[in-house]
Amino acid sequence: MDPKELRDLSVSELKDKHKQYKEELFNLRFQNAIGQLSNSGRIKDVKKTIARILTVITEKEMGIDHSGARR
Repeated sequence: MDPKELRDLSVSELKDKHKQYKEELFNLRFQNAIGQLSNSGRIKDVKKTIARILTVITEKEMGIDHSGARR
């Protein structure tokens, strides 16, 4: 997900997304271990998305505002 999309969500929605992606990562790792995963790059993408979600949660809890950011 795009960080801009994540910043539009509430903290509770972000925590739900975090849980959803953690479950997906678990399933992907399990599939990889038994040799059924066809796209191993998806693991990397999910890990990065989880990091983005956690970053946005921390920003919201600390009150950091990115509405006036350059990008």
